[in-house]
Parts: sequence; C-alpha cells; structure tokens
Amino acid sequence: MKFLFIVQGEGRGHLTQALTLEEHLLREGHEVVEVLVGKSRNRELPTFFRQKLKAPLSRFESPNFLPTPANRKNNLTGSILYNIVRLPAFSRSILFIRQRIKASGADIVVNFYELLTGLTYLFCRPETRQICIGHQYLFLHKDFRFPRVNRTQLGLLKMFTRLTAIGSDRMLALSFSRMADDKKQRIYVVPPLLRKEVLQQTVSEGRYIHGYMVNSGFSSQVMAWHKAYPHIPLRFFWDRKNETEVCHIDDTLSFYPLDDHAFLKQMSGCRAYASTAGFESICEAIYMGKPVLMVPAHIEQECNAYDAMCAGAGIISTSFSLDRLLEFSSTFHPNRTFIFWAHNVNLLIEHLIREPEPTPQSLYTEKILQLFRRYKPVFYKYLNT
Repeated sequence: MKFLFIVQGEGRGHLTQALTLEEHLLREGHEVVEVLVGKSRNRELPTFFRQKLKAPLSRFESPNFLPTPANRKNNLTGSILYNIVRLPAFSRSILFIRQRIKASGADIVVNFYELLTGLTYLFCRPETRQICIGHQYLFLHKDFRFPRVNRTQLGLLKMFTRLTAIGSDRMLALSFSRMADDKKQRIYVVPPLLRKEVLQQTVSEGRYIHGYMVNSGFSSQVMAWHKAYPHIPLRFFWDRKNETEVCHIDDTLSFYPLDDHAFLKQMSGCRAYASTAGFESICEAIYMGKPVLMVPAHIEQECNAYDAMCAGAGIISTSFSLDRLLEFSSTFHPNRTFIFWAHNVNLLIEHLIREPEPTPQSLYTEKILQLFRRYKPVFYKYLNT
C-alpha cells in the first residue's frame, strides 16, 4: 500500500513517530510516497529528521503555539491572534495539502495530529482514506482520566483534537498502557511508536541528569538549580532556533541542540530524566527504566504528565526542581510491563491497513459541516487572498 504522511512540526514527538512508522511500513513492503511537515517561524526542523527520512519531504505553513516572552509556557491568547492573522497562508496550505494528496496516488493519508489535515478534509473532501495517529486522541476516549485542569482549556483541547480528525475513518491513540478500544468514537488504543534505536540502546545508570525542554526559556530554571547544586552533572537538550552546537556552561552543565542519536545515548546512560512532559521522550525513559520529572508547559502536557504519573513513570512539578527528581529516583521501581506493551507495534500496523468500517457521521462533524456551509463564501475569499 502507498502512504502519505502529514505531520505536525511542533516539538520532537510527532517527527520521531513518523520516522518510526516509516521504518515499520517499509519493512512490511509498503511505500511512503511523501511526507508533508508543518512549519512556523518559531521552530526549525531537526537535522536528524531530514537525515533519517527516506520519503520525499515537503513543508507548508501551519498554525502553532507562540511561547510567552520568557519562552516557557505557551501564550494561548497571542497564539490565537497570530494564527487568525495567518489565515490566508493557512488557506493556501489547505489547497497545497489537497493537491499533494491527489498527486501522490496514496491509498491512505496518515495524519500525525496536524490541524490543517482535518480542515482539508472538511473543506476539500479528498477521496483518499485518512487515519489519525497520536497520543492526544486518548483525550477523546470515554475512559481516559484527566487531572484537575481548567475546564475551558480542556474543552478547547478536545475541540482542537476533534478538528484534526475530521474525515478520518479511525483514530489510533498511542498510550502508556493497555486500554479497551472506544469503538463508538472510532478510537483504537495502540502502543507508542518507539524507534529501533531506542530498543537497541545499552542501558546503564550514570551520575548525570538528562533533560529536554521544548521551550528553551526553561533553561534559566535549570541554571538556577545548577548554581545551588554545581556538583551534579546536567545534560539538557533544547529546541532553540539557530542553535547547532553544544553550549557548555561549565564542567557540569551543557545544553545540546536536538540530535536524535545523541539524545538517546544520553538517555540510556543517565541517572534520571527531566522533561516538559512530551509523550515520546517519556515513553523512551519508561522503556529504559529511568525515573522522570515532568514540568508541563501547556494543558496537553498536563494531561500527558498525569497519565504518565498514573502509569508509574515519575512525578510532576511546576518547575525544574531536580532535587525532587533525585529524591524520587532513590525509591523508583521501573515499569517492566511497559516493555512488553511497546513491543506490540504490529497491533498498530494491523489497525492501519485494515479495511474501513462503515460508521455514522458524528454529530460534532455534522455541526462543523453546517457551520462551513454557512460561512463557505468567507472561506473562499481567504483562498483567493
């Protein structure tokens, strides 16, 4: 079968998931004809993704979250206003996605949580089947447990997630642990997509703390903690634009640009791991038996962190209080059942290539379509801007 990938370009997680799925599909004799990745002014596409991807790569303008001035949390209000201003560019991206779907000859479009894919299927109605993959689809599962969070923000997160999945015949929800499928919602629970490099790492326990910050503004917290505990080695990766070299602050603190090989090597030999609660790297830490400190930067990561805590991965904090992580690591017991779950990737492949099941159009999608029909002239005005 021929597959076209459309990938949200924010952070490292969706990109590594796309690389992993490409590996599995090629091994099974399938073909990935093209990969489309969203881009924005605030993010650079990591070099490791360009180097490891086998399929042709294309980019398109895509909505993204803007960080606060301190570059830590995401600025929700600013992000909404910025993305509204960018609507004409996003309209052109929808037309581009439609054209690439048609020209690719793909049998299936795999959507890695990209909003414009759902909007393309809403406005342009491509005939090619679409299947969504991402841990965020668990947020729509009837049995998913949420932390105590702002209900308005949670509602917006769920709405955003539904919008990404418009036109899909199923959603494959990546999960830390087994759960029953929610077939009424067309949600099928599958293990995380861990790359073979993760499975092949030789794991040891070193002295240093390993970390990853999706927003580089958290580096000030790390440096403040380092001043209080200068004897403890820290090796942190950050998603900082235009940073290509390792930044050595001193003998025991370094900040690394995103590099997948170096990241996994540092993970395999660390004492513990601290992160802004991205799903993919937490899965890698659980697989390698590393205790985790999670510092959520937005509501999606708050839900991830709570789910990971329930799975025994680690603890949650509002800041990079690494002394708490060290205290937790002294009593930490790895979740060995996760390893067996992670090796069931064939379950995901089976759901991916299985024939679609006839499902009634959801009330939510019908309301979206009604809204579109009402404002259709406005949308086409943007297309021609």
